[in-house]
Amino acid sequence: MKRMLQCLVIVCLLLMTGCVGLKNIQDLTYIVSIGMDYEEEKEEYTVYLQGINFANVAKLEGGKPTEDIPNFVAHASAETLNLAVRELYKVSEPPLYFGHVSTLVLSQPLVENKSREVLEEIGRNRSLRPTLHVVTTEEDIEEIFNMEALFNYPAIYTVLFREKKGGLAQDELVPTSLMNFLRVYYEPMGVAKIPSVKIDQDSWIADKKFPVLYFNGYSAFQQQQFIKNLPLQQSVYLNWLVERKISINQRVEENGELLAVVKLAKPKVKIKYDKDTSMPIGTMEISTSVELLEKLSDIPVEKLRKLVEEDIKANVEAIYMEGISSNLDLLNVGENWFRQHPKQFRKLMDSEEFYLDKEALKEVKVDVQILHYNTYQYDLKG
Repeated sequence: MKRMLQCLVIVCLLLMTGCVGLKNIQDLTYIVSIGMDYEEEKEEYTVYLQGINFANVAKLEGGKPTEDIPNFVAHASAETLNLAVRELYKVSEPPLYFGHVSTLVLSQPLVENKSREVLEEIGRNRSLRPTLHVVTTEEDIEEIFNMEALFNYPAIYTVLFREKKGGLAQDELVPTSLMNFLRVYYEPMGVAKIPSVKIDQDSWIADKKFPVLYFNGYSAFQQQQFIKNLPLQQSVYLNWLVERKISINQRVEENGELLAVVKLAKPKVKIKYDKDTSMPIGTMEISTSVELLEKLSDIPVEKLRKLVEEDIKANVEAIYMEGISSNLDLLNVGENWFRQHPKQFRKLMDSEEFYLDKEALKEVKVDVQILHYNTYQYDLKG
């Protein structure tokens, strides 16, 4: 009996040791976003930390508090990122905790001057989850971290923390995880993209103008180098075409006259490569279904279909040619080719020239099927 009692005491002590070292929620400073900037003249990094305030989040369930609760943003500068973070450890109590970091914000100066070094360092950092979102910005990072969402929701309800939706998104850019970005970033062919964030000052008004955050385009990388920023409209179209995770509304025009507005569903895209070629040369085939949203002119259905096909083809060719001018494979023409043609790929990589030219995309074939007319009357037999 005595021995059994001793065993029970030992077991209880072992179970209790499992809780040693755990801290209460109020005993840590939870960091949800990290911002990184670089000043070329000083050769100095600045790190920004956005801390979550649980009283601010709790307002959603418990009612809004009588006083506004501020966001908490810290920053420090040093010769390296790690040294800058160390400076913030000294002045942070409760101590910093990085286990819940959801978003990484990179400034434009850092992207242009130190993107390769920083992305490699982040990829090696075991404290950061590979599923965190990564964005770029030309705005002041401290101002971004102090932004609230609409209706005075806390900062964690801004686009910095937007989750991917289960279905198709509509006319927008979707978040990019660090893991997915780095997977494409290290590929020898194809373009890697990070959404860029901007502050909109004019669209929403409460008792005064209410600024909000939105995705305003992509930062494009090719072969581990930052190349250029892409504007919003082009980025959304590229997202529809390459990522195939959104649907988009598209104008149907003829000679500058707006005839209709249609919704383009998720497309099917296939590239057929020519055989025995020394570079990615082929034909792109695109098929998609269309829903007629608005009809502003009495346009025959066959003409409508042809105009949509011609518009898609023109947009794809324009995006491809703009990419070629900047040494960007925006349509990822070479992404599958180099796996299928390893010998030709090795020879091509020995050349100092970009692996695509104006003739590489021989033809763009588009097939559109109009499936929904939204009560607009058409004689489909005619």
